Amino acid sequence: LGFPGGPKIEALAAQGSTYIPLPYAVKGMDVSFSGMLTNLKQKSVRKDGQGRYVNAKGDRYAVENLCYSLQETAFAMLIEVAERAMAHCRKKELALGGGVACNSRLQAMAASMCQERGARYYCPERSLLVDNGAMIAWLGILAKEHATTDYASLDILPRWRTDQVEVSWR
Repeated sequence: LGFPGGPKIEALAAQGSTYIPLPYAVKGMDVSFSGMLTNLKQKSVRKDGQGRYVNAKGDRYAVENLCYSLQETAFAMLIEVAERAMAHCRKKELALGGGVACNSRLQAMAASMCQERGARYYCPERSLLVDNGAMIAWLGILAKEHATTDYASLDILPRWRTDQVEVSWR
């Protein structure tokens, strides 16, 4: 699909209508997309003469339905985690951010979940949603300003669960 793939997935998903079950991996407030990616690769081993993807067993899948299923599954996972976080923190508002928040389906799912919870939903204009690097850098500034730990003494733990991280700036 090339980069960025999100807008292309969204456009293809809008043309899909058949949901194909994909792995759904949520533990607490952690999500994993690796099983979904592997499953999608297994479903798209080669293309047939009609532009559909074929897996090793010969099952055929339209790229539009694969994108539709990817989008629905991934966003359901994100909304589940967002709703759990809101309940855990007793929050009544949700703000979307980052490039993925440009996706109209994610916006609709987030708005629907917030409406069901009686919560407020915010999504900035598109021009403010595309630079994740700036958002991560700003979070780093906040963390450093409110740090309770000497950064030189920190260990890097790439598999550290998000529910084990101390958040000192709340």
